[in-house]
Amino acid sequence: MAWFKKTKEIATGSDPSKKVKIPEGLWVKCSDCKEIVYKKEFEKNLKVCPKCNYHSRIGVKERISLTVDSGSFAELDAELQSCDPLEFTDTVSYKERVKSNQSKAGLKDAVIAGTAAINKNPAVVAVMEFSFMGGSMGSAVGEKMVRAAEAAIEQLMPLIVFTSSGGARMQEGIFSLMQMAKVSASIGRLKKHPLPYITILTDPTFGGVSASFAMLGDIIIAEPKSLIGFAGARVIQQTINQQLPEDFQQAEFLLKKGLIDMVVNRKDLKGAIARLIRMLRNNPRNA
Repeated sequence: MAWFKKTKEIATGSDPSKKVKIPEGLWVKCSDCKEIVYKKEFEKNLKVCPKCNYHSRIGVKERISLTVDSGSFAELDAELQSCDPLEFTDTVSYKERVKSNQSKAGLKDAVIAGTAAINKNPAVVAVMEFSFMGGSMGSAVGEKMVRAAEAAIEQLMPLIVFTSSGGARMQEGIFSLMQMAKVSASIGRLKKHPLPYITILTDPTFGGVSASFAMLGDIIIAEPKSLIGFAGARVIQQTINQQLPEDFQQAEFLLKKGLIDMVVNRKDLKGAIARLIRMLRNNPRNA
């Protein structure tokens, strides 16, 4: 229990004894440029830094509200969650870790999927949550992605996926790694119909997710300055023993190298996705 509470005070004018108390929680610090930004301005700007355009991470509920038409989202497989096939324990048991993250994130697992409308265009939308065990892909995440693809096929809708992940979930071992092939196969079935598949890579997208369904989109979009890759830059640098470019693994670097198709600001994403859906659905190849 804290016995004393610190208050922030700033001296004003020539008299240092005259200080103004600054209430807590009015300012946020940008994770990229480290500038201090007024919180209301930051939130009004959709949690994008007005100084450097860094797109801070947002949760699935914020993402859905920014992307789909109001009241149109209907969640699929809401109760699906991971089991504990290996009875894994590190500092705590895997079951305890999952329960803790469920309580903290308010989700059953690291992805939410459902049907929705994006500027009146019907779609199946799946959004990953990084705050749930680093957005790691376990068997429940893989199963939800497969069911989202199947729902898109069944209802003849495009599939829109927002990725944010550190990779496969080690606590499920091979069961987690198998999800890469499993989800990729379901995306292959989706494309045979063919139905548009658009991926939006947000900060960060790494590991097994980037090595599978994140990079299989017909159109691959990323938010500005998002970090995208397989292994981390430090691991790569130590492995090849060479200095990497300063912007290595940033969205703009990947765009320049032809690995993604577009870098789109958060405020423009909904409109861009809606236009792409209309373009791809009206393509004679997709008729």
